[in-house]
Amino acid sequence: MFYTCGPNEAMVVSGFCRSPPVMIAGGRVFVIPCVQNIQRISLNTLTLNVKSDKVYTRHGVPISVTGIAQVRIQGQNKEMLAAACQMFMGKSESEIAQIALETLEGHQRAIIAHLTVEEIYQDRKKFSEQVFKVASSDLVNMGISVVSYTLKDVHDDQEYLHSLGKARTAQVQKDARIGEAQYKRDAVIKEALAMQVKVSAQYLNEIEMAKAQRDFELKKASYDMEVNTKKAESEMAYQLQVAKTKQRIEEEKMQVQVVERTQQIMLQEQEITRKEKELEAKVKKPAEAEKYKLEKLAEAERLQLIMEAEAEAEAIRMKGEAEAFALEAKGRAEAEQMSKKAEAFKLYKEGAMVDMLLEKLPLMAEEISKPLSAAQKVTMVSNGGSEVGAAKLTGEVLDIMTRLPQAVEKLTGVSISQVDTGLTFHGLVVLY
Repeated sequence: MFYTCGPNEAMVVSGFCRSPPVMIAGGRVFVIPCVQNIQRISLNTLTLNVKSDKVYTRHGVPISVTGIAQVRIQGQNKEMLAAACQMFMGKSESEIAQIALETLEGHQRAIIAHLTVEEIYQDRKKFSEQVFKVASSDLVNMGISVVSYTLKDVHDDQEYLHSLGKARTAQVQKDARIGEAQYKRDAVIKEALAMQVKVSAQYLNEIEMAKAQRDFELKKASYDMEVNTKKAESEMAYQLQVAKTKQRIEEEKMQVQVVERTQQIMLQEQEITRKEKELEAKVKKPAEAEKYKLEKLAEAERLQLIMEAEAEAEAIRMKGEAEAFALEAKGRAEAEQMSKKAEAFKLYKEGAMVDMLLEKLPLMAEEISKPLSAAQKVTMVSNGGSEVGAAKLTGEVLDIMTRLPQAVEKLTGVSISQVDTGLTFHGLVVLY
């Protein structure tokens, strides 16, 4: 037969073909009577009033603490549901709540023993978090989850907390009196500042009024000046318009003159163009023909001069070659003559030297007598015992010539008087 349960309840089916037992949280299951067994366990949330009376804190002060915890068996987690079934199957909700309460109270007392009164009283959230954390880790093993934990009340029989309250109350009262004095002081300061702001605002208002009056006067003066300016401009505008009209009339007249002058210029330009064409027909064309003629004549003359220069250069070249040939022939003849002379000098030795001296005697005589021939006037003085006149002068020249053999003998070591005359004559024949 079928069995059902709500979401706040779990069913456990055991027996034939149910090993391990089947756990269903909020659902239905088919159970075979006589061979299978079905049991139920509540999943409702349990509210626990956790009281810890006269627990000594870390400083040895006994206090009483009351906390409110919400716990329930976790049906969605199979492992926690199995653990809860093993521990609480067949127990009522009150029995399950008592077991959870004792566990929470033990953890609450342990945490109170490690804290001071001030820490518990002033930081209740921290205390609640510690109890929730420690108790949850222990109850999970039982299949119970702690939904919430809140510190409800803290009190003691020694009026320790009351004394703390008095100190706090005194501090609050002190702070209240100080705050009131500061408020009054701030009120006075603010009142003075408000008065200052009021006076400043009044002065600023008067300044603004003065500025407004000044701006009004300036604007009025500006507007008056603008009105007077407009009046003056309107009066000047009439005169200016009259002047512009006159100027426009003059400009029209000038424009007419410009047009007339333009027409005259056009006529002059046409006349100039006509004269230029006439000049080109009568003068430029003949001049270009004459220029062409002169250019051709100049070109012909240039070619003629080039040809004449080339002919003259050729003649000079041929003349130079002829002169070079003549000089070459003369040089060969002189060289041959010198060679003959050298052979004669080598053959006749002293006779050749004497012959050369005899050949140069006329030249020597000419050189000796050259100073006398260049003289413009000769004055001769005689002592009476010798010749006078031209004979005397000639004799002196001959006397110089007779001394030459001695000079030659001193220079060359050859005596002209001892040289064989026949040999000399034969040498002369060979030389010439």
